[in-house]
Amino acid sequence: MKRFRAYFLIAPTAALLFLFVILPYVTVLVMSFRAPADGQPYGQGFSIGGYTQFFRESYYAISLPQTLALGMATTFFCLLLGYPIALHIATASRKWRGLLYGIVLSPLLVGIVVRSYGWTILLGNSGVINSTLRDLGIITRPLPLMYNNFGVILALTHVFLPFMVLPLLSSLQSMDPAIAQAARSLGAKRLTIFRRITFPVSMPGVQAGCILVFVLAISSYVTPSLVGGMRVKTTTLLVIDALIDQFQWPFGSAMALILAVSAGIVVLVFARLTRMKWN
Repeated sequence: MKRFRAYFLIAPTAALLFLFVILPYVTVLVMSFRAPADGQPYGQGFSIGGYTQFFRESYYAISLPQTLALGMATTFFCLLLGYPIALHIATASRKWRGLLYGIVLSPLLVGIVVRSYGWTILLGNSGVINSTLRDLGIITRPLPLMYNNFGVILALTHVFLPFMVLPLLSSLQSMDPAIAQAARSLGAKRLTIFRRITFPVSMPGVQAGCILVFVLAISSYVTPSLVGGMRVKTTTLLVIDALIDQFQWPFGSAMALILAVSAGIVVLVFARLTRMKWN
């Protein structure tokens, strides 16, 4: 009776998990092995043509390492900028903590399309930055701030920085301040306290934030398409192009699965390395 009650309680969650997680992945997996067809989403029978086409044509294959590199770079800069912010908020007084917390969350109140367009206004050849530098006589030609990896990484870092700060803040706030005070009273320097106490304690937040930002960055579509101007080819952009513009569902599904598997491998390696280092 108790076992039946447990199954009954878990049934709604299991049903939602199956409908919205497992079933879509199974559908994409099956679709990736369907045969292509002209004028139709897919043809009769099954084929591995989508996978072979991706690795055979360098135009598609080179997008995978570029997408992963963009995700790693975005994650690195989010961690580099987000850790001091989270540490400052965690150690701030209650009077200022709420205000700082609200400032971190405020970008999430603006749509990602608006924020991406904002970066195009700032980074464009006739944008605010280039216009100001030209008026000051510092440059004669506009700096290439857009339509390249630099612009995309900068915009993605701004968009996903709150998703790094929040997990870090949660871990840092769980640390007992008495531990750092005890280390300081024993003569430990600030760098030693950070290296031996603060950073190891915040490692779960580092792991969660890095994984979250990395997954969001490599799956981002709006920011690379607007700030990159379709010149920075990511696998996500190619997936959307194959599914919507080219109407090649098997090929688009194959690329989506390749990206998902590659991202999963990177996440597992990262989790393993950080666990070996800090546990």
